[in-house]
Amino acid sequence: MGVLVLGIALAVLDGTILNLALPDIARSFSASAPHAIWVVNAYQIATLVMLLPLATLGDLIGYRRVYLCGMALFALASLGAMVAPSLELLIAARALQGLGAAGVMSVNAALVRLIFAPGQLGRGMAINSMVVATASVAGPTVAAAILSVADWPWLFALNLPLGLLVMLLGRRALPPNVSRAAPGARIAPLDVLLNVLMFALIFLGADRLAVRDAGAAALPLDGLALLAAGLLVGAVHVQRQRRRVAPLFPVDLLRIPVFALSMGASVSAFSAQTLAYLSLPFLLLDSWGRSHLQAGLLITAWPLAIVAMGPVVARLIGRVPDGLMGGAGMVLMAFGLSLLALLPDGASDLSMVWRLALCGVGFALFQSPNNHTIVRSAPLSRSGAASGMQGTARLTGQTLGAVLLAGIFSLWPPQAGQGPLIALGLAAVCALAAGVFSVLRVR
Repeated sequence: MGVLVLGIALAVLDGTILNLALPDIARSFSASAPHAIWVVNAYQIATLVMLLPLATLGDLIGYRRVYLCGMALFALASLGAMVAPSLELLIAARALQGLGAAGVMSVNAALVRLIFAPGQLGRGMAINSMVVATASVAGPTVAAAILSVADWPWLFALNLPLGLLVMLLGRRALPPNVSRAAPGARIAPLDVLLNVLMFALIFLGADRLAVRDAGAAALPLDGLALLAAGLLVGAVHVQRQRRRVAPLFPVDLLRIPVFALSMGASVSAFSAQTLAYLSLPFLLLDSWGRSHLQAGLLITAWPLAIVAMGPVVARLIGRVPDGLMGGAGMVLMAFGLSLLALLPDGASDLSMVWRLALCGVGFALFQSPNNHTIVRSAPLSRSGAASGMQGTARLTGQTLGAVLLAGIFSLWPPQAGQGPLIALGLAAVCALAAGVFSVLRVR
C-alpha cells in the first residue's frame, strides 16, 4: 500500500504542479500563453485517453506489470521534461509523462482490491482516496515551495528518485492478479484508436467552446465540429464495445445500476470540486483583497479537512450505506459552497476557514464510499476496468469543471467579482446532483 500511495501521489500531483510555473515556462521559450498551456493539456489528455485501454491491459496481463511499466515511463519522461530544449519537446515529454501516469492510475484501485481483504477494503479505499484528494489540490503549494528556491525544470526532479523507489519496491511488494481474464478477451487496436479519438476530440471541442471572447456573438464553429466529431466517434466506439467479451469501454459494467450511478456521482462531484477550487483564488485575491500567502493558507483548510476525516470515513464504510454517506457528504459540500458564495466583502478569515473545511468534510464523506462502491460492484476479473473507469470519471469531472469555469469567466470576467460567485453557485448545483446520484444507490 505504501508503493501505491507514493505512486498515485506522484501521478496526480503532476497534473497541477506546473500551473504556477506556466508564465515562467512561456518566458523561457518566448512562447505565448495559449501555447504554454499545452504543457498542462498534453499531460491531461494523454492520461485521459489511455486510462481505459491500460486498465483493460491490466485485466489481461496483470495489474503489477502495467503499474510498474507506467511508473518507469513516467520517471523517464520526467527526465526528458527537465532537459527539454524547446517548448515542443517539453509538450511531447509531458504527453509521455501522462501516458505513464495513465498506467499508474488505471490499475491503482484494482491493486488496492487485491491488497486488502474484503472486510478491510473500505479502509484501503479511504487511504487511497485521501491521497488522491490531497494530491489533486496540493500542486500549487508544492510548486510554490520548489519555485522559491529553484527554476521550473526542478519541478520534475522529485519524480526521478521517488519513481525509481516505487519501481524497486513495487517489484517485490505488489501482488499478482488472482483471477484470469474471460476467455476470448482481447484488445483490438481499432478500439484503442477510437477511444483515444473520442476523448481527445470531446476534450478539445469543449475547451474551444468555453475559451472564447466575451463579446463573441456565436459559438465557434471549429469547437462545435470537434465536439460533434467526438460524439460521433463515441457512438461508433460504444456500439463496437457491445459485441466484446471484455469491452475496453466497459458497457458491461455500466449496465450495473449502482455502478452507473456511482459514475454519475463521481463526475458531478469532481466537477463541483474543480469549479470551486479554480475559482476560489480569483475570489480571495481580486474580490476579498487577500495576499497570495493568505489565500493559499485559507484554501488549505479544504484538503486538511479531507485528511482529518480520512480515519473517520474508513471506520464508517461498511457500517453506513455508501450511498447514504456519499449523499450526506455532497449536501454538506453544497451547503458550504453556498455559504461561501453568500459571504459579504470584508468577512473574517475564520468565517471563510470553517466554510472551506465544511466543503472538505463533505467531499471526504463522499469520495471514499463512492470509490468503494465502484470497485466492489464489478466482478473480480473486471477490477481493472472498474479502476480505469474510476480514474476516467475523476478526470472527466475535473475537465468538465475547468471547461465550465472557462465559459463562466468568458461571460463574466473574474475581475468584476461576479464570475467566481456564479462558479461557486454552479459548483453547489453539481454537488447536489452528485448527492442525488449517490442517494439513488441506496435502493
